[in-house]
Amino acid sequence: MSGTGGGLIDPDYDYTTFPECDMAGTDAYRQAGIDDPRSALAMAEVHDCFTPTEMVLMEDLGFCERGTAWKEVLAGTFERNGDMPINTDGGLKAFGHPVGASGLRMHYECWLQLRGQAGEDRQIDLSTRNLALVHNLGGYPGEMVSFVSILGPELG
Repeated sequence: MSGTGGGLIDPDYDYTTFPECDMAGTDAYRQAGIDDPRSALAMAEVHDCFTPTEMVLMEDLGFCERGTAWKEVLAGTFERNGDMPINTDGGLKAFGHPVGASGLRMHYECWLQLRGQAGEDRQIDLSTRNLALVHNLGGYPGEMVSFVSILGPELG
């Protein structure tokens, strides 16, 4: 998805959502037949270029209700052993945010996780869910490009 180019100049834009990310998630869920991402996904790798960005994405991608991401973080929901593990490898900042390679690295982490090869210190529980999400973006709110991939262990 791509933005209209009006985000930063729109006087009503409040930076509590990234419309392009919300739309990309909605479209990916529709294509994958997912009604409730929190119950369908085993994990997610999201574009955590800044801490506030990650919090907004947790809400935009439907991992929690609007305005509640901070509560879910404090409750441990998004930790490796939480209900919805996010950025199990430490996220973009843990890797120096390699622009251009970020999305590839995020897909690789999901591949390792879904194969059960992430190692004892990072491996998530796949006994009840086996789908992963990768989200990436580029640009500024209202004029960014965003994509969401839903990954699973099955071919096709």
